[in-house]
Amino acid sequence: MLKIVAANLNGIRSAAKKGFFEWFGTHAADFVCVQELKAQQDDMTPEFLAPHGYRGYFQHAVKKGYSGAGLYTRHEPDDFIIGFGSEEFDPEGRYVEVRYGKLSIVSVYVPSGSSSEDRQAAKFRFLDVFLPHLTELRREREVVLCGDINIAHKEIDLKNWKGNLKNSGFLPEERAWLTNLFDNVGYVDVHRSIDPREEQYTWWSNRGQAYAKNVGWRIDYQIATPDIAATAKSVSVFKDIKFSDHAPLTIEYDWTLR
Repeated sequence: MLKIVAANLNGIRSAAKKGFFEWFGTHAADFVCVQELKAQQDDMTPEFLAPHGYRGYFQHAVKKGYSGAGLYTRHEPDDFIIGFGSEEFDPEGRYVEVRYGKLSIVSVYVPSGSSSEDRQAAKFRFLDVFLPHLTELRREREVVLCGDINIAHKEIDLKNWKGNLKNSGFLPEERAWLTNLFDNVGYVDVHRSIDPREEQYTWWSNRGQAYAKNVGWRIDYQIATPDIAATAKSVSVFKDIKFSDHAPLTIEYDWTLR
């Protein structure tokens, strides 16, 4: 079995103070994919770099206090890849991949477009350059892509879908990008493949009582190639402790490394 976690930390130092690494130590995952570190290399303490005997691989943003992606594993990889070859987006710290034989585990942090029209345009540029990368990866390897995709795919994936039809994260073009990834490129939304229930959210706005009232969005995913997706056995969203504005998503696969 492989247990894989996707967790946007909204600041690794903040999440650590809220008990993330204590939970991490008891969860016994094989891979923990983290996003939005908001930390530079110099900020990374021994606890952040190698907690509980895991080894971490990271891509930090050039800009301080911004973005960043990482991946922790208990298994020594055959290879690891930092960044996906984008001159524009690699400096933002958005991609870490580890490889085991023909299997790739990827931690990705897709840009948010909610802060401005410029950032939405950047998000569309990211999606445009990321799709060919994922297409090529799909041809050659088994893949589990984990992370904050910053898109709710369908109406079931956010509470107030009618009020968000023109907002970043639920725009028709963004949703169509995911539909294309699933229907044409051939990836699988693993969470939805084994749990079709409503209100399976992973992110809540800090405004109002969104968390308390479960007015959320499902924007954190594990997206996999069909063979490994078909082995998914269980999915859970951990809400007992609030480490960030996102909740960790855990999926277990009946899959053996190498």
